[in-house]
Amino acid sequence: MMSPQVGTPSMFDAHGTAARVIAPLGWALTAASAFVVIAVTIMLVIAAVRAQRSGAPDVVPEPRAADHRLILIAGVIIPAIITVGALVWTLWAQNTLSAPPSPAVARVRVIGHRWWWEVRYMAPSGGSDSARDVVVTANEIHVPVGRPVQLTLIGADVIHSLWVPQLAGKTDLIPGQQNTMWIEARSTGTYRGMCAEYCGVQHGNMNLVVIAEPWADYAAWLAHASAAATEPEDSLARAGETIFGHSCARCHTIRGTPMLGDSAPDLTHIASRATLGAGRVSNVPGNLAGWIENAPALKPGVMMPAVPLDGHDLRAVVGYLEELR
Repeated sequence: MMSPQVGTPSMFDAHGTAARVIAPLGWALTAASAFVVIAVTIMLVIAAVRAQRSGAPDVVPEPRAADHRLILIAGVIIPAIITVGALVWTLWAQNTLSAPPSPAVARVRVIGHRWWWEVRYMAPSGGSDSARDVVVTANEIHVPVGRPVQLTLIGADVIHSLWVPQLAGKTDLIPGQQNTMWIEARSTGTYRGMCAEYCGVQHGNMNLVVIAEPWADYAAWLAHASAAATEPEDSLARAGETIFGHSCARCHTIRGTPMLGDSAPDLTHIASRATLGAGRVSNVPGNLAGWIENAPALKPGVMMPAVPLDGHDLRAVVGYLEELR
C-alpha cells in the first residue's frame, strides 16, 4: 500500500535532510528578490511622481551628492552584499550536501528515458552490471526513513534532471556521464518527483514517486520486489501470459519467465504500482487496458506503440498483468 502524499512538491515544504539545507537558502533568495523588486518599484514611482510635479518631465535635473550616494549604496553596495552572501551560502550548502551524513544503506541506479524512469537497486557489493541488480522497477523509488540512499544517475537518450523538491535538490542525468546524489527522507510518505530539464513533448508527464517507509516495511518491499513473478492462477490469465509473450516480450521483462525485453519498463510487479506511464494515469484495469491498446492516445509521443488486440485477448493480458503484484 502506497503511503499518503505528503504536502505539495515544493522545495519550501522540506521533508528531507538535503531539502532542509536547501529550503532556507531558497527562502533567503526569494526574500532578497522581493526586496529588490519592491525597492526598484518604489524608486521608479518616486521618480515618476517627482517628474510629474516638476512640470518639466523632459528636463534632466543636475545630479546631487545625495543622488551619487544613493546610486553607490543601492546600485553597488547592496547588490554586492546580496550576491556575495548568496555565493557564500550556496558554497556552504554545496559542501554540506557533497556527502550524506552517514553511509548510504542502499545504492540505486536511476536511468532517465523518454519519458519514464528506470530504477535499479544495486546489490550490496556495489556491482554495476544488470545481473547484480536485486530489484528492477519503474517510476518509483522506495527508501527507508531516516537513512540515506545513494542515487547513481544516467541519461539513456537526452539530458534529464531528477528533482524531488521535498527531499533534495535536482541533479542532471546526462548520456555518457554518471552523476550521483543522495536522498534521506525524514518522515514517512509519498513524495512526488519530476524531470526538471526539458526533454521533449512529454517532459511534463515524466513523473516518479519516492516512497519513504519504516525500515521493516522497506525491507519487506525489497524482499517482495526481488522475487520473480508468480504463475498465473486462472485460465484467462494463463492465456494472457501467452499473448503477452508473443506481443510484448520483445520490449518488456517479467522476471522468472523467458520474457526478457530490455527497452521498456520491467513489469514483474506492475500491479503493485500506483500509476501507468510515469504518472500519466492511475493503475486500474480500465486504464491498463487503454494503455495496452493505444498508449499514444494517453501519452502522445510515447515510445510504446498501439497493440491491436481483440476484446478477449485484451482482457486476458490485463488479467495476467493484474496478477503481477
